[in-house]
Amino acid sequence: MASARILLCLGTRPEAIKLAPLILALRGREGVDARVLVTGQHRDLAPRALAFFGLAPDRSEAVEGDGREVEALLAALEAAAGRAIDAEVAQGGAADLVVVQGDASSALAAARAAHARGIPVAHVEAGLRSGGLDAPFPEERNRRDIAGLAALHLAPTEGAAANLRAEGVPDDAIHVTGNTGIDALLYTRDRVDRYRWTPAPGRLLVLATVHRRESFGAPIRAVLAALATLAARPDLEVLLPVHPNPEVRGAVDEVLRGRSAVRLVDPLEPPELVAALMASTLVLSDSGGLQEEAPALGKPILVLRDNTERPEGVLAGSAILVGTDTKRIVATAASILDDAELLARMSEPRFPYGDGRSAPHIAALCAAFVAG
Repeated sequence: MASARILLCLGTRPEAIKLAPLILALRGREGVDARVLVTGQHRDLAPRALAFFGLAPDRSEAVEGDGREVEALLAALEAAAGRAIDAEVAQGGAADLVVVQGDASSALAAARAAHARGIPVAHVEAGLRSGGLDAPFPEERNRRDIAGLAALHLAPTEGAAANLRAEGVPDDAIHVTGNTGIDALLYTRDRVDRYRWTPAPGRLLVLATVHRRESFGAPIRAVLAALATLAARPDLEVLLPVHPNPEVRGAVDEVLRGRSAVRLVDPLEPPELVAALMASTLVLSDSGGLQEEAPALGKPILVLRDNTERPEGVLAGSAILVGTDTKRIVATAASILDDAELLARMSEPRFPYGDGRSAPHIAALCAAFVAG
């Protein structure tokens, strides 16, 4: 009996991290040939993330022109995904399923390329919705477009599944699986040095990240002003991995460069970021991934956005949506840090996004789908 051929297409570091546990789970199943195709959105970062899990791309494409406009990037990535899929089919025969993850442009590009070739699409982390197409942009648009192309919708939570049903996705095409990002987090947690980012004696570590496109300009400067205020406290130290986008770097240099209690570092590799998360007392971030990871490690998180497609952390009591207003961020952070009871309550590990066993579940669903 021929093996089922499943192509996992990814292009960014977050996709690589969240698909790695699924790749391992699929390759552990008899009768499944799981192939990894990299489209090139994060040409160097994605393969490095895979390598941490002992994985390497089976096929890679290069996309030139980092920083190009959203639609131009999407078109280039769709062409790259199409070339990779065509090469796989030419070499190994027909593909039975293409798997994409999340909301990156590379995920939509691969879904489009697969759909155009008559190959069914499975969407991991399906059904997340913020309620507004411009926040986050283009991720919210990408998610909705992928939903229109997918045959198998792998929703991380009941809320995500409900979103899909409300949009008319057939119930038998939706499966609640948890998020493979938690699988990856727990795998990483057991393999890193948790003391790598220990703050100075007498200080607590605040981990911050900010990079969302909709925050460029005044909003990001307001966030950075809040970090400067928090760093002025004698009991805090701020760790900020600085996103390479010139809009972000320019704002960081303007507002934070040279402050003694602010540690500005280059973007951290996934294991380093998990180590920093483990060492922190409070997290401030506009990252979707950190909204999932912080609750699982018992780290309170202030979400630096006006809305979120991941409301479960807020409902669980691990996250607070604060937006980008300087005074609100500072006041909310202080209310947590200065209230031992509230800090302890928000620091209880919670798992609203999965228990770390999502990948085997999704692998079984993909295999069953292919088997018909």
